[in-house]
Amino acid sequence: MATTGQIWERDAERFLLRQGLVLLTRNFLTRSGEIDLIMRDQNLIVFVEVRFRKASRFGGALHSINRHKKTCVVRCASLFLQQNPQWSHHPCRFDVIAYDGNAATTDPRWIQAAFN
Repeated sequence: MATTGQIWERDAERFLLRQGLVLLTRNFLTRSGEIDLIMRDQNLIVFVEVRFRKASRFGGALHSINRHKKTCVVRCASLFLQQNPQWSHHPCRFDVIAYDGNAATTDPRWIQAAFN
């Protein structure tokens, strides 16, 4: 059975594929952390963080990305590029797909270049 995070990550992946991005890998895991989706948008390599919050009592999905999380994602992206030299000369972008709410009808909020 898929976890809540996996459900929203798959939804984000489908959304981005419909936007024309190409999946390179999902759930890239390192000691520094994890990148949910790594995709290609034409010539750009896009590192995607997917966030979901059922309630915004403590801030919405976007507000859950703090400085530490950004640092971890950037560090993971660097490791991905080191391990995959075929992509290392491509420009990169860091995007966030955020979901707020508890219904299946929740639309993703796509923030491109969220913390470049």
